[in-house]
Amino acid sequence: MPAYIVTGPTSGMGRYAALELAKHGTVILVGRDRAKLAQVQKTVRQKGREAVSVVCDLSDIVSVRRAAAEIIALNLPIAGLLNNAGIRQSIPTKSAQGWDLSFATNHLGPFALTEALMPHLPDGANILFVASATEDPQRQPAARFGFRGGRYISAEASARGEWKPGGSEKPGFDSYATSKQLAIVTAFEFARENPRLDINAIEPGLMPTTGLGKETPFFARMMMHVLVPLMVPFIKVLSTPQRAARVLTTILTDTSAKSGIYFDESGRPMTQSSAEVCDPAFTARVVAETRALLSTVPA
Repeated sequence: MPAYIVTGPTSGMGRYAALELAKHGTVILVGRDRAKLAQVQKTVRQKGREAVSVVCDLSDIVSVRRAAAEIIALNLPIAGLLNNAGIRQSIPTKSAQGWDLSFATNHLGPFALTEALMPHLPDGANILFVASATEDPQRQPAARFGFRGGRYISAEASARGEWKPGGSEKPGFDSYATSKQLAIVTAFEFARENPRLDINAIEPGLMPTTGLGKETPFFARMMMHVLVPLMVPFIKVLSTPQRAARVLTTILTDTSAKSGIYFDESGRPMTQSSAEVCDPAFTARVVAETRALLSTVPA
């Protein structure tokens, strides 16, 4: 029976994705809260399916390497890896390595985990990075929220929480948009480097009931829980955690060898993205700089 790794599986889209993927094989639940992992594991097993928990703080590269070794030692036939975990902080804090926490969690951790696991994945295994259209400064829904696209200078600058000038006025938006842009960049470059694997990225859609929507007033959030599912069929960029989980599962269980694709919220190739993610020179530079930064963390 195949196995599927899900990071950030204890809430929202990640939890629904774990439950969906459990219908197709064993799920390996990767998260930092042992108690919450145990709750999801129990839910999976109550449905007659199998789950394994691996405790990991994706912002801490030492923890990521330890988790990768633990996953490899399970000796399971891994068919897919969903890099779902992510955060956005309004007040920046630091990772165990002293790096911007959002950048470390959203980019450096998934990068390190994926790179450690790739040599152990069978041919045709699927790897999917959860990105965000906030990375594109021309994306109107994101611009209306206050995003100004990815602001990457270098891996070292990002780790320090420094971004190109002219960015968002809202705290944490530049870190989030940049790290999510690099999810696409990483998927594209890893796909070029590893043609035996299917490596892609996805924009899961705007989910006002989670993530950015949490900043809206309480009454408005309650209305969103009622209205958003009704509006999804009519507004392309909208989605729900349940719907997104089904799309993620479809991509991760697809065996038709699709790679190097940035999918939209419906699971179709995106028709719009930033110029940077389409530039091979930029993607190669980001990956090289990320590897150099990660190499500073002792093995």
